[in-house]
Amino acid sequence: MGTLFSESFLDRPRRELAPGAYWIPDWLSPEEQRWLVARFHEWGRGPVPPRAAKIGAHEMSVQTVCLGWHWRPYAYSREAIDVNGNRVLDFPDWMVRLGRKAIFAATRDAAAAEQYTPDTALVNYYGAESRMGMHQDRDERSVAPVVSISIGDSCQFRFGNTRSRNKPYEDILLASGDLFVFGGPARLAYHGVTKILPGTAPADCGLETGRINITMRVTGLPDG
Repeated sequence: MGTLFSESFLDRPRRELAPGAYWIPDWLSPEEQRWLVARFHEWGRGPVPPRAAKIGAHEMSVQTVCLGWHWRPYAYSREAIDVNGNRVLDFPDWMVRLGRKAIFAATRDAAAAEQYTPDTALVNYYGAESRMGMHQDRDERSVAPVVSISIGDSCQFRFGNTRSRNKPYEDILLASGDLFVFGGPARLAYHGVTKILPGTAPADCGLETGRINITMRVTGLPDG
């Protein structure tokens, strides 16, 4: 049995946490993770450096670099007007294909996967002390699914309901290579990261410390 199935596969089966919310552990291979980590470093050297966004007077504990559209709390723009005014990097074609592959892996719906065309990615870097409070992803005009990929240290991820930040919610451990997709009735569910587990990044993932979270979305905004 041990030669056929890894311990990780047996302990961490794919799950649908709620209608429209899919967790697929170990979706990315170590090689794919390393390749994405290398892209992350390239994006960080691009026209708009990673920065901690401010919500009111409060600075977030994660560093974010954006592709396609620049996100700042409650709005998107092509230029990073709250950083240096530069236009963000284009959303790469290969990431559209990756997003479609993720939708199919989650839903097994080939038509839904083919129609999925993300146009922005928020790429967050979490240090050991970083957190993300419970929130809804509702700055997009579109309610197409959000595709989330984790690389590096594991995190405790809290996925809740669509009505409030309070219970009911469920805590799961997202590890390096995991995929999480939420759409449909779960698209506006509150969610957050309550804890990072330092030292849990696999040696072969390409990231020595911290966690990278790539979230792809469809803004629904016109080109321009």
